[in-house]
Amino acid sequence: MQVLKVKNIFLAFSLFCIGTSCAGPGLQSPPQSALQQKEEHSTETLPPTEETSIFRQEGFASWYGPGFYGRKTASGTRFKKDAFTCAHLKLPFGTRLKVTNLSNGKSVDVVVNDRGPYVSPRILDVSYVAARELGLLKSGVARVALVERPKEFSQLQRSPPIREIP
Repeated sequence: MQVLKVKNIFLAFSLFCIGTSCAGPGLQSPPQSALQQKEEHSTETLPPTEETSIFRQEGFASWYGPGFYGRKTASGTRFKKDAFTCAHLKLPFGTRLKVTNLSNGKSVDVVVNDRGPYVSPRILDVSYVAARELGLLKSGVARVALVERPKEFSQLQRSPPIREIP
C-alpha cells in the first residue's frame, strides 16, 4: 500500500511539472542588444534582408591546387584553372559572387560550380586565376567577403580586347 501511494505521488508530481512547463509564456526573442552583438562577431552566413535579398558572407577562402585540374566538379563540368569559378557548400550552382580579399581590397567575380571547401573554417575555394586576381596565391588562404551578384549582372562576359588602329 505504501509503495502504491509513493508511485501516485510521483506520478502526480510528474504530471504537474509537465503541465506547468507547457503552460509557460513560450519562446521569446533575445533582447535586441544580444542580437546586435551576435551579428557583430559572426563570420557565418548573413541572411538576406527583405530590403536587399542578396546573399552576403564573410570568412576564409582558399584556392584549388593542381591536383583538381581537369577533374569533374559537383555540377558535372570539368574544373579549369583559368575559369573564374568557385566551390561553396550551400549556394546553388550558377550563383554569381563578388569575392573581395579583405586584407588588400582586391575583388573578382566568380560563378559557383562545385561544392566545398570541406576544411573548417573556410567558406570558399576559388580557381587559380581567381586566386591570382585576389592576391592569395602565396598565402593560400585569405579572409574574404562574398556578395551575390544579381542574375542579370555579367562582368564575367568580358568585352573583347582593345585593338590598335593601324
